[in-house]
Amino acid sequence: MGDYELLPKIKSPADVKRLDEKDLAKLCSEIREKLIETVSLNGGHLSPNLGVVELTVAIHRTFNFPKDSIVWDVGHQSYTHKLLTGRYEDFYTLRQKGGISGFPKHTESKYDDFNTGHSSTSISAAYGIARAKVLSGDQSHTIAVIGDGSFTGGLAFEAMNNAGRFKKNFIVILNDNKMSISKNVGAFPRYLTTVRIQPWYIRVKKNTEKILFKTPIIGRPISAFLRKSKSKIKNLVYKNTLFDCFGFTYIGPIDGHDIAELENALSAAKKFNSPVLLHVVTKKGKGYLPAEENPGAFHGIGKFDIDSGEPISSHKGFSAEFGNALCDLAEKDKKICAITAAMAKGTGLEKFSIYHKERFFDVGIAEEHAVTFACGLATKGMRPVFAVYSTFLQRAYDQIIHDAAMSGLHIVLAIDRAGIVGDDGETHQGVFDVSMLNSIPNVTIFSPTYFDGLKNSLNSAIYVCNNVAAVRYPRGGELYKPDDFSEESITYDIYGNKDCGKLIITYGRLFSYACKAKEILAEKGIEVCILKLCKIKPIDTAAFDFATKFNTVWFFEEGIKTGSVARNFGDALLARQFSGCYHIKTIGDKFVKQMSVSEALHMLKLDAEGMADVVLEDLDRIGNRE
Repeated sequence: MGDYELLPKIKSPADVKRLDEKDLAKLCSEIREKLIETVSLNGGHLSPNLGVVELTVAIHRTFNFPKDSIVWDVGHQSYTHKLLTGRYEDFYTLRQKGGISGFPKHTESKYDDFNTGHSSTSISAAYGIARAKVLSGDQSHTIAVIGDGSFTGGLAFEAMNNAGRFKKNFIVILNDNKMSISKNVGAFPRYLTTVRIQPWYIRVKKNTEKILFKTPIIGRPISAFLRKSKSKIKNLVYKNTLFDCFGFTYIGPIDGHDIAELENALSAAKKFNSPVLLHVVTKKGKGYLPAEENPGAFHGIGKFDIDSGEPISSHKGFSAEFGNALCDLAEKDKKICAITAAMAKGTGLEKFSIYHKERFFDVGIAEEHAVTFACGLATKGMRPVFAVYSTFLQRAYDQIIHDAAMSGLHIVLAIDRAGIVGDDGETHQGVFDVSMLNSIPNVTIFSPTYFDGLKNSLNSAIYVCNNVAAVRYPRGGELYKPDDFSEESITYDIYGNKDCGKLIITYGRLFSYACKAKEILAEKGIEVCILKLCKIKPIDTAAFDFATKFNTVWFFEEGIKTGSVARNFGDALLARQFSGCYHIKTIGDKFVKQMSVSEALHMLKLDAEGMADVVLEDLDRIGNRE
């Protein structure tokens, strides 16, 4: 690892084009080594990137970037693209504070046409770019690269339905990394593909259609008959007729690891004056045996040992605790159902999918559908639990309002990765769920700090609440817990001297940091009490009454300020004629960039040192250190 001959010489796609064909295999090998080396140190998305090395090389050899445009769906497979577009020297900073992003960023490079991070957006964005080019007289090409998983998202189908009417060249590359090229079907489809991509075939197809449509009475029926016949043949071979129905010319399947075949197909796709769907078959994790054998584990991974493929650090986290707790409840209650949007392992539902498979539903990348599907289950007396990352729940905002809350249906949202998540950056920070759900009537929100609180909150969400109930918890595991702190209550806890006059209010994992801040302040002779909320919507009125007894109150919250718990709590204090000083420390009106969780919390002054500094600064300003 680390000894590269060709890769350091690649400063732009032009350098890739200049390589001899005999050098391409070596380049791909070096790229894979660099990907494995970097991700092993920094963490990141390894399997998706290993699978698209040859495809990315072929794309950069066929098109002229940045004049041509490319949009990578999700963007977690864009590492090779970054290496080929002048970012090799800085690639060691991947996913680090101030370094190369793990996703495309237009502010990072002129070769990144569109910011991505969530799935199924590429076709819509690329189609918009293509349309804008036509309006401005730009004849360059536009490409969207989307995986088979992302293609299941509703937005992708909406875009395909709209883009199929386009009368100019527009290319969608479907990266299918779940299908293998088997011996019994490999030769025949490859032959048919070779025929389809020849220039004479394209011309004959277009001219035949023109002639038939100009033939009175019988032309259109014949054309329709031929289309149907062709579709039946194609269905036998490709098992798919959907793309032609959308208005796309289908090319494929193509071996996604054969650069010559890819370049041939891509060059042919450029010649169509209409939308084209290029179906490319790749192997996720290719070139690194641990990732090939277990691509799911290496889809998104932290630091790992290259030789063994084992994670360097692994500890029991909230996701696993949630999964175990839900399994235990489901063992006794046959009405409990679990739903995931293609994230069974990430959300801790793998065990549930094995032991309660008849009540486990993976709906694919379709968060909107997941919520409404859960609502359907609820109407018939089931107890659906939808486990989802906070950042992806944003996509289902309308469904939570319209289908769940407005109808008074009882569904449970298990919100994983709540709060700062770190290295994946702005697109993945879970800092909007509280403000989002706070704005919706008929919603209860729990935000526990420890595993016991998670179990109690989940039980209450399922059996006590009768509306939309959310249980949110952070990435990772438990943090600091004072020896003299007992088991979490379901509503709120009080920790410290109730009569000290100074109160910190917080919830979730920030309570652990607040406890450390309390110790720091104690060393400086300042005593504070902590009000730890667990149920943050609705907040127990007794908590408001308790807070009014203090002279100075600070609220620390790992979320945006607008719609925050702090804002709601502050309003309640004012309504109770609170006469003391009230201070709010939240993320504010901004997006949190990529950096580690600890770096982000420190920057935001939401770690122990930051909380202590905020308290001291405020006390100095108001002259009240006593």
